[in-house]
Amino acid sequence: MLQAAPNLSVDVVGEIVRNAVAPVFLLSGIGAFLNVCASRLSRIVDRSRNVEPRLLESRGAEHDRWIRELHLLNRRMSLVSWATFLSVLSALLTCLVVVLLFAASLTHRHYGTAIALLFIAAMLAIGLGFAIFLFETLLASRAVRIRSELLQHRVDDGP
Repeated sequence: MLQAAPNLSVDVVGEIVRNAVAPVFLLSGIGAFLNVCASRLSRIVDRSRNVEPRLLESRGAEHDRWIRELHLLNRRMSLVSWATFLSVLSALLTCLVVVLLFAASLTHRHYGTAIALLFIAAMLAIGLGFAIFLFETLLASRAVRIRSELLQHRVDDGP
């Protein structure tokens, strides 16, 4: 059974685009968040590369401190990677929402339930990504404690 060709007047296409604008703005926000995640991951990797040679040269309590820091950096990398994965998943689901909005308008089919479910899934994914990112930032801020012996360190004035 053939359907009549959809009316692709400028007005119809304009209405479809107006309906798809909100998810597209969401995509730009997700893109900005992905940029933050990539920057954060880059800084964590740089720090781990800085710690590795120090670990190999250290002994005793200092060695143990570097090992703890590497474990923490590894955990943080994993968390940022999960936040990135969930954000990309959210972006892909949002793209599907936009595609279905266009498909529904062009084919005159009812994809409302699928669109709503995809949008809910996209919001859950980005929300979980934000939550994981928040946890990573809290973990990082707890890790950046200045040791008390450094705060109390005094340098003798020379002669």
